Amino acid sequence: MSGSSRHLSRRAVVQALYQWEMTQQSRLEIEKYFLSDDSLKKSDTEYFHELIREIPRLAKDIDTHLAPYIDRDIALVDPIERAVLRLATYEMLHHPEIPYRVVLNEAIELSRTFGSENSYRFVNGILDKLGADIRSIEAAAGQ
Repeated sequence: MSGSSRHLSRRAVVQALYQWEMTQQSRLEIEKYFLSDDSLKKSDTEYFHELIREIPRLAKDIDTHLAPYIDRDIALVDPIERAVLRLATYEMLHHPEIPYRVVLNEAIELSRTFGSENSYRFVNGILDKLGADIRSIEAAAGQ
């Protein structure tokens, strides 16, 4: 799948994770809603399925990885920023084939698209430190 189809999947996942947190709807209801939308036709739907299934399931573990890098409880982080951080952390932990810089750049772009004016700076600062630890060899090589 192309990078743009994965980007479309990530965009939808950020929105779906936001909806999941704000409405307390089931992941399956949200997934069904998003898959009925024509805007996902050009996305990597398999990747969308994986992300929307696994990120909520692993949210506590993901949050544990994020906690040392955030200056407040994860529950106090803006819901959009939290969705982007969880998505990027999941990719860093479970998709080593996706370069660290790609994960970081996607997260920054999603933060600029959906977050507040400076949320990309907050997300970048956290993920840069997290990525340097999780992907230390790759980060040290400047990839």
